Amino acid sequence: MRERTKSMSTAEIGLIGLGTMGAALALNIADNGFDIAVWNRTTEKTTAFVDKAGDLASRITGTDTLEDFVKSIKAPRAIILMVPAGKIVDDQIAALRQLLDADDMIIDAGNANFHDTNRRARDVGDLPFLGIGVSGGEEGARFGPSIMGGGKREYWDRVAHILEAISAKHKGQPCATWMGEEGAGHFVKAVHNGIEYADMQMIAETYGIMRDGMGMHHDAIGTTFADWDKGVLRSYLIEISGKVAATKDPESGKPMLDVIVDAAGQKGTGRWTVIEAQHLAAAIPAIDAAVVARNLSAQRQTRAAGQEMFGAAPHHLPHDSLSLDTLEKALIAGKILCYAQGFEMITKASDHYGWTLPLPAIAEVWREGCIIRSDMLDDMASALRDETGRSLMLAPKFAKMLKETHGALRHVVAQAAMHGLAVPALSSGLAYFDTMRTARGTANMIQGQRDFFGAHGFERVDGGTDQHGPWGD
Repeated sequence: MRERTKSMSTAEIGLIGLGTMGAALALNIADNGFDIAVWNRTTEKTTAFVDKAGDLASRITGTDTLEDFVKSIKAPRAIILMVPAGKIVDDQIAALRQLLDADDMIIDAGNANFHDTNRRARDVGDLPFLGIGVSGGEEGARFGPSIMGGGKREYWDRVAHILEAISAKHKGQPCATWMGEEGAGHFVKAVHNGIEYADMQMIAETYGIMRDGMGMHHDAIGTTFADWDKGVLRSYLIEISGKVAATKDPESGKPMLDVIVDAAGQKGTGRWTVIEAQHLAAAIPAIDAAVVARNLSAQRQTRAAGQEMFGAAPHHLPHDSLSLDTLEKALIAGKILCYAQGFEMITKASDHYGWTLPLPAIAEVWREGCIIRSDMLDDMASALRDETGRSLMLAPKFAKMLKETHGALRHVVAQAAMHGLAVPALSSGLAYFDTMRTARGTANMIQGQRDFFGAHGFERVDGGTDQHGPWGD
């Protein structure tokens, strides 16, 4: 390895961790004209990475020790960590602190829990530290991800020229923005992932309706998603869903989806979003339903036993009871409601943590590069800028779209329920919509119950707080 190492202190930035995302991000940095030093705990992986870098190898300094890695970066140094979340990050920071100067910067770009980022930002003291969310998968990391920065603004400004250069672009605008102090960037990334869970789940539910309820072949399903990708739903997830549905297994010749086990994996970021939403008292039922659906998908034996005992749930829908146009409109409504919930959660976190999170800028950062990139986000950015402090579902453009599509969502959910087709995320979106357009709901009964058994008190509609009812014995 040493024969590959350039002269000391030539790299403009360093990166630790050459896994899938780290390797792709390092190549992206080099591809954008920046000299970069890389180090991996396994030296063989570093060697292989440099060997395969091709024309970009001249911009990459491969090192076999942490000491050489640090020495190869120009001061003041900036070092990106692309290592698994948790204790490994803390251990790597501890090792680096023994070698870094006081003004050297550590940038955690992994999938960290934002609470850990908050703690690390405090634990490092005066050592510059950023926690940035990076979204886009391997392709995004290589050719332009969405980047959500957290930490002191002055630290972000030091490396913004690199992060903006390597980010995705929307009409020339970098999809890389500073979000706020400490863990703000990783928090925004967590909400992004929560929305991603819900968006994917709703798409999967519509796929299930087409497959099990409408008896459509996978080729037709793929064509349907491809058609939808030309309209309001145009997005990365709709695009790839069409491609996934239309792909054939090269071994069996069957539709690829028919040979994939229906148990969805997860890395925990969706759960983090749901858990934090409870702490913030933020209502995100569609995201919560999507996380629950993934958990249930893992219970394959129990589901098989349930089918044997009760019979298979999905049944074909009656002929002409549901059209693809109605299904598309239902998905549009569900998507709007899902995003509205996500931005409401961001608003609550902004108030709770004092971050002043920039909602319009967040929507703009998500327009390209990230997994949830969508044409709809451009209009969402405008709505959030024009309707400050107002729910996205009440913004004129999206209120109009919901008026035109919520009936379709209701029809789809009703038909699915009547014919045993599980649509938890779409159902939760509909329940959220109905709740949020009901001025007087049923929580008065809950307040009456709470006062009856616990004397918790209630507020009267004609005035007076901490009131109690004449419940008797």
